[in-house]
Amino acid sequence: MAQIPDIPARRGELERRFPEWPGWTLAQAFDAAADQYPDRPMFRNEQGMRTYSELQAWSRNIALGLLAIGIEPGDHVALLMANYVEFVAVKLAIARVGAVTIPVNFNLRGEELRYVLDQSDAVALVVIDEFRGHDYLADLDRFAPEWRSGGASLNRLREIFVLPTSGVQPLGARTLDDLVALGRGGDLAELDRRTAGGDASAPCDILYTSGTTGRSKGVILTHDMILRVAYSSVYHRALSDGRSTAHALPMYHVYGYVECLVVAWFVGGSVVTQLVFEPAAFLEQAEAHRVTDIIALPNQTIKLLEVAAKRGFDSSALVQLFNSGGVNPPGIWEDIRAVFKPRELITAYGMSETTASSVCSLPEGDDHWLHVSNGRYKLAHVAGDPAFGGLVAAYRVLDPETGEEVPHGEIGELVAKGPIVTAGYYRKPEETADAFTGDGWLHTGDLGKVTADGYLTLTGRLKESYRCGGEMVMPREIEALVETLPDIELALAVGVPDVKMGDVGCLCIVPVAGADPDPAALVALCASNLARFKVPRHVLFFAAADIPMTSTGRPQKVKLAQIARERLHDNLAALDAAPR
Repeated sequence: MAQIPDIPARRGELERRFPEWPGWTLAQAFDAAADQYPDRPMFRNEQGMRTYSELQAWSRNIALGLLAIGIEPGDHVALLMANYVEFVAVKLAIARVGAVTIPVNFNLRGEELRYVLDQSDAVALVVIDEFRGHDYLADLDRFAPEWRSGGASLNRLREIFVLPTSGVQPLGARTLDDLVALGRGGDLAELDRRTAGGDASAPCDILYTSGTTGRSKGVILTHDMILRVAYSSVYHRALSDGRSTAHALPMYHVYGYVECLVVAWFVGGSVVTQLVFEPAAFLEQAEAHRVTDIIALPNQTIKLLEVAAKRGFDSSALVQLFNSGGVNPPGIWEDIRAVFKPRELITAYGMSETTASSVCSLPEGDDHWLHVSNGRYKLAHVAGDPAFGGLVAAYRVLDPETGEEVPHGEIGELVAKGPIVTAGYYRKPEETADAFTGDGWLHTGDLGKVTADGYLTLTGRLKESYRCGGEMVMPREIEALVETLPDIELALAVGVPDVKMGDVGCLCIVPVAGADPDPAALVALCASNLARFKVPRHVLFFAAADIPMTSTGRPQKVKLAQIARERLHDNLAALDAAPR
C-alpha cells in the first residue's frame, strides 16, 4: 500500500480537488468518479467485484428499463435488497432518471412491508425473492395476491421486478434482467438529458424510521444532503485517494449507504461488504483485500474483537477503524487499539433525520474524546454552510421542561439545524410539525450536552424509543401487537442495556386477573409479526399497581425501564448464586 500522507496533507489534497461545492446529484457524483477512476474496483462482496465503469454501464441499462416502464422524475421506486451489488446498480439507475428511491429495510415482514410500500406511494418495486430464510414473494402474495399477473396492487404500485437470489426463477414474475431487456434500444438521449439535468435539491431517498405512533415515518433526503454529509465525512476523517472500506452494514440505512458507499466515490475508493455479518469471514476479506478502513456497529466490533483476539489480524494496511451506532461497553477503545492496531480511531453520532453523521471524532484527536464524547462538529470545507459557521449541522441543548437553551456542558434535549437536516416526513404533516421547534430546529429525542468547542456527548433518550443493534425501535408497535391477546391487560415495551446489541426490548406485562400468559408465546408472537430487531429479549410480569404512572395516568417509561433493569439484574444475580 502506498504511504498514507499526514492528515493536513490529506485534507489539503481534498481542498485542491474540490475548491467549490459541485452541486451534483447522486448519479452525477458517481459519474464524476467513474470518469476519473473507470478501472478501479468499486464494490466487492461474495458475488465478486465490479469496477466504477462496470457499475456505470449497468446502472445506465437499468435506467433505460425504468424509462421503458414509464418512470417519471419524482416517481417513487422501492428497493428491497440486501448488500448485493444490484443494490448499487439499481440505486444509481433510479437517480439517473430523476426518481426517488424508497430503500426498504429487509427485516420488515408482512404488514410492516405492506405499510411502507403503501404509505410511500411507490409506483415500482425491485425486490429480492429470499434472504436469510425469509420469502418476500410470499409476503407479496398475501397482501397483493394479483401482483404476478400485473393487476392493480397497493395504492400506486404497478410494477414489480424480482432479483432471484434463491437461484429459482420466480413463477409468473418479471426479473431484474427483464427490466434491463425492456430498456434495450431505449432513448439514450432522454436518459442523458435527465441525468445531466438532475436537480440536486430534489428528493433522492425517503428512508423509513419508527414514528411516535408506532408507524414508520419516511425521512425525506435530497441529493445535496447526502453528498454534503458524505463529503464532510471524507474531509473530517481526512480520507486519502483510493481508500477501501470493509463493512457489513445494510445499505438501506444511512450508515451503510452514506458513510460507506457514497463516501468512497469522493476518493475513488471501494467497499468490501458482506450479505450477512460473519466475523471470521469479515476479517479474512479485510486482510485479503488489504482494506484501509473498517466500519462497524459496536455489537459487530465486539464480535470482531473476540475472533481477532483468537486468530490474530494483519493490521499492516489498516488506517482507520470507525466504531459507532450504539452503546459501547467499557474498555472497547483500549481493546481495539490492542487487537487491531489502527493508526486512527473514529466514532460519530447522527440519525436518519440528519442524513448520517453530524458529529465525528477527529482522526488526529486525543483518545480522551472517544471515552467522553461522540465526537465534535464535523469539519466540512466546501460542504458546510456559512450561516452555520461552515458546518453541515449545529446543535442546541434545550431544557426539556421549559424549551429554553441551557449553557454549554449542561444536559438537555439535543436539537439540530443545518443543510443536512431533513425538512420533514413524507405525507406526515402533523409528525413533521411536531418534530421541529418554532424556529426550525429538529427535535432529536436524544438527551446530551455540547461543549463550547463543539464536542457532543449523548446521555440518554428523551423519547421512548431505543436502538437495538443500531436499528431504532418504537415500543408502541410491539405493544399494539401484544395487546391484541385476550389475557393481556397492559403491555409496555422498554429498552434495557445489552452488551452486544446496545439495547434490547423488555416486555412489561400486566396480565388479566387470573391469566397466566406464557413468556415464550409472547416472544414467538412478536417474532412472527415483527422484524428481528424489534422482538423483545425479556418478558417481566407486573401487578397494575407496580407500573409507575404520571399524575395524568400515563405510564412513566423512564422509571419503568429502570425497574426492569433492576429486576433483570436481580434475576441474573440469583441464577449465578444458585447451586449447580
